[in-house]
Amino acid sequence: MSNVFIAFQANEDSRPVIEAILEDNPGAVSNASPAMVRIDCEGQLVIRRESIEARVGRDFDLQEIQLNLITLTGHLDEDDDQLTLSWKQ
Repeated sequence: MSNVFIAFQANEDSRPVIEAILEDNPGAVSNASPAMVRIDCEGQLVIRRESIEARVGRDFDLQEIQLNLITLTGHLDEDDDQLTLSWKQ
């Protein structure tokens, strides 16, 4: 399998999203640079609305991640509750 990744601007709005992703995906690795944080994961990466809401303390629409999103790679599958990046075999 190949790695998928997602990268966000390094700012306070992205912090709870990044924390949620890392907690929900134990195999994910965060690589921070001055302007961005890139999260790599083997095969699949799942972003759960519920996990982000627990950190921000309010309702969260997954479309909000696009405000700080830089780039991503993989096949994207999303609904109101989660966004999944994967490499399908």
